[in-house]
Amino acid sequence: MLKRLITVSLCLLAVTLSGFAQTKKSTMKKAAAGPVPDKAALQKVWDGWSTLDPANVAKYYATGPHTFFDIAPLKYNSWDEYEKGVKGVLAGYKSAKFTVNDDAVIHPQGDLVWATATIHEEMTTKAGKVEMGNFRWTVIWENEDGKWLVVHEHVSAPLQ
Repeated sequence: MLKRLITVSLCLLAVTLSGFAQTKKSTMKKAAAGPVPDKAALQKVWDGWSTLDPANVAKYYATGPHTFFDIAPLKYNSWDEYEKGVKGVLAGYKSAKFTVNDDAVIHPQGDLVWATATIHEEMTTKAGKVEMGNFRWTVIWENEDGKWLVVHEHVSAPLQ
């Protein structure tokens, strides 16, 4: 009997402690964001990149310590790093056009939205060479103070 009482007591203690161990939801409420990003919003980001000036897409990206993976180099640890690094890469081009393909899929999850798509690219180097292809894009948007901002991005190209 004593063994059963101890077992039941331990089970009750475990259940009680597990309730305390659960993570609390943030008490900080975020302002309501506009409609979640859709395919048109995804295309706006790439229209901005088509200008070859990262300043034209900065409004879509969160500042601070966020990770962005681009085709090269391996990663950027903030928007400031990303903007600076991409300027060097884009300096070799005179024009670009990026199109979000029809395979875009958008997944709203509360204050987060994650999306995947392939992007068709057509870029012309300053030497006049036209480069065309498709690459993969995964993007995570977060509602920050009522505005949807990209907090993580992964751009990659398939190995040839």
